[in-house]
Amino acid sequence: MSQNSSLIIKNGNCFINGEFKDQDILIENGKIKTIGKVSHLNSSNVYDATGQTVIPGVIDTQVHFREPGSNDAENLESGSRAAVFGGVTSVFEMPNTDPPTTNLKEFNKKLNLAKNRMFCNYAFYFGATPDNAKELNLIDTLEGCCGIKLFVGSSTGNLLVSEEKDIEKVISNSKKIVSVHSEDENILLSRKKLIKNNDVNSHLIWRNEECAIESTKRVVRIAQKHKKKIHILHVTTKQEIDFFSEKRSNVSFEITPQHLTLYAPECYEKLKTFAQMNPPIRTKDHYEKLWHAVNSSLVSIIGSDHAPHTKEEKNKNYPSSPSGMPGVQTLLPIMLNHVNNNKLKFKQLIELVCENPCKIFGIKNKGYIKEGYDADLTIINMKKETILKNDWIQSKCGWTPFNNYKIKGFPVATIVNGEIIMENNKILSRALGKPLTF
Repeated sequence: MSQNSSLIIKNGNCFINGEFKDQDILIENGKIKTIGKVSHLNSSNVYDATGQTVIPGVIDTQVHFREPGSNDAENLESGSRAAVFGGVTSVFEMPNTDPPTTNLKEFNKKLNLAKNRMFCNYAFYFGATPDNAKELNLIDTLEGCCGIKLFVGSSTGNLLVSEEKDIEKVISNSKKIVSVHSEDENILLSRKKLIKNNDVNSHLIWRNEECAIESTKRVVRIAQKHKKKIHILHVTTKQEIDFFSEKRSNVSFEITPQHLTLYAPECYEKLKTFAQMNPPIRTKDHYEKLWHAVNSSLVSIIGSDHAPHTKEEKNKNYPSSPSGMPGVQTLLPIMLNHVNNNKLKFKQLIELVCENPCKIFGIKNKGYIKEGYDADLTIINMKKETILKNDWIQSKCGWTPFNNYKIKGFPVATIVNGEIIMENNKILSRALGKPLTF
């Protein structure tokens, strides 16, 4: 189907204006033209969505596609292919690449690398350093820039802003939202002695709850002082959830599907270093508190923190093994399974992965099924049962922590900019992703 032709989605149960309605959708030139009963005569391209659910395109606000740099584990093409296989139509990609995305030259290089290679739409984070605060002032209108990424604790890559004066400089100078990897570097360094060689269970002892909550309190205090918006990524502790239970102005946060599905010590016994990520997967009391945050609408976004490494790297003895796991392709299937298991309502999930990313980050013309909006849609069979397998994973790393998980609820088609990109686990189109606008 050419970009200038039309597409009709017939007989779908569509999520429109906060409720599910049996409607047809006419798409023309990449936009939603008409919602209602639409004649087949309006288009020769018809997708029959009988028995399927049509929702706004899913947005994953935290992925590492590793390009430039670790192209053996992932690149922009393979990561975006994994995204659309999982029903994801847009991603926010992270700056801790090699070289890092910390200046306009590297940012524009990444935009050029993405052009005509990414199957989903995309935006890139601009990485903060102790020395580029002035440049952060210049990116307010930068095409395809979703915000500033601030690592206040060390993780994969060499991006780190750990001194309070530098953290304050970054937050106070940014005109865009600052998203934070929140672990306290000084506490991390002081607790390094607790790392046990070849014992991945010591990972969550080293990177403990204090490391997370003290960092989060600090960045929130700085943000409120300067009246700036910040977004805390991959929150993992019950202490942080208690902290966020008191309304914090200009602050939002997200949780990963991994932290809502896995918990210690079982995950480390089963997956070993393949369960290792930063911040760590913690014990069941933290897992239960994270679900409390979902069900009490404290959390704003579910983001995957897709961070692939090769099997060879992950098989190294801890702590030589790198932290991170793939997740963009499994974000939606895992969360749909939670919906089917009554852990959360479908409407909640749509808020967390479609609507709220647009509200918080200011993405234009996405997140809703509305006439005139971009035709990014995810089509789901809520009754489809499947067993997730490593060989289904499209990421170059070729594995998932959810291998052999039986789930119910599955994306069956992904529509990006009005084109059916993926249907029934097959790519049907060339890469048509575009930079997001804000």
